[in-house]
Amino acid sequence: MTAHIALDAAKREGTGKGIARALRRNGKVPAVIYGNKETPVSISLDANEVTKQLHKGHFFTSLCDIKIDSKNNLVLARDVQLHPVTDVVEHVDFLRVTEKTRIPVNIAVHFLNEDKSEGLEAGGVLSVARYEVEVMCAALNIPESIEIDLAGTKIGDVIKSDAVNLPKGVEFTISDRDFTIASIVEPKQAIVEDDEDEVAADEVEATEQSGDESSEGSSEGESAEKTEE
Repeated sequence: MTAHIALDAAKREGTGKGIARALRRNGKVPAVIYGNKETPVSISLDANEVTKQLHKGHFFTSLCDIKIDSKNNLVLARDVQLHPVTDVVEHVDFLRVTEKTRIPVNIAVHFLNEDKSEGLEAGGVLSVARYEVEVMCAALNIPESIEIDLAGTKIGDVIKSDAVNLPKGVEFTISDRDFTIASIVEPKQAIVEDDEDEVAADEVEATEQSGDESSEGSSEGESAEKTEE
């Protein structure tokens, strides 16, 4: 079941940069509610509460109950604008949703039973191509995550979208092909990096030795010149 977040809001009269700046100075975040063939409503929210919910995660996949003048609005956050330097929340767009609303959302991929994967136990590496996948689903029934069972997987196995059991009513937005989500690969990259580190160390050591020999040669030459004098 989709998680719910309760937020209190106030109607916002007027729009524009000046009004938005004034709201932010007073600890508020300007926002808008749109969709469902209704007139968009400009609102303001408590900045601390919005920031807290955003940092908790799942903000874009959790339904929000926003109360405005005793009227409850069921919405889903679709966009959050952040300050380019401070990452402070500057604006939020909310979409009105109903039991008929179907929307595309990004869902986190969770991997289960890594300790039961023959490939990983044998030293293989889980190479993840997608930590999130986009699905189409009912707005009132957004899955918390997509789970992939790694039990029995071997080195060389590729986990594609057609092998994932999605909840009822949930579909991948990419429907024209089976795409790769993850694979179990040999740890070649780690070996290559170790070899490169050894080569780099050898080069440094050779350079240091060359420098020492040059210094010794220079010292011997200076001593010879002084002797001749």
